Amino acid sequence: MMRRVLVPAYALAAVLACDRLQSGDDMTLPTIEAVRRVYTSRGTNVDVRYNGNVLELRARQAASQLERGGSLWARVGPYIYLFTPATRDVMATYPAISAVRAITRTSGGTEIARAMLVNDSLGTIQWRRALNLLGHALRDGSTNPVRLEELVRFGETHTEFRYNRAFVPVQPARSTPGSAGAASP
Repeated sequence: MMRRVLVPAYALAAVLACDRLQSGDDMTLPTIEAVRRVYTSRGTNVDVRYNGNVLELRARQAASQLERGGSLWARVGPYIYLFTPATRDVMATYPAISAVRAITRTSGGTEIARAMLVNDSLGTIQWRRALNLLGHALRDGSTNPVRLEELVRFGETHTEFRYNRAFVPVQPARSTPGSAGAASP
């Protein structure tokens, strides 16, 4: 009896998968060079690589930011690289990329923080909000830290994130929308 129920479910999944592939979306991952061009053309300087079908952006965060701004600057780091026009364009152009993960590190290579944004998780209005928050954070964040905090709150609401306890000793309540927070050791 159980077998009869499972067969139609697998058949339905196969039909839906075929429909997705026939919809015209190219599910081939773009080359790293193509993705890098999108980021550099938008003025974002990051190391770009894949981890499966997740695009990873790796950036160094200045020690002076961490010394001056402490845990707030540690928390905002990944969102500065994640909520950019380049990420929006890459996600819209290449549906094979399932998510983009931004990872910030010290100049010595220690991970500070990471945040992952799933493709199609932000609609047009949410992308406008993200870009607006990013613009305010970049323009006013040094003199008005509330702008950084607004970007962090938006990021923590819309991404899966993790902060290194050495940089953010008090962890937020959530690391993924709707679940308990996680921190690196």
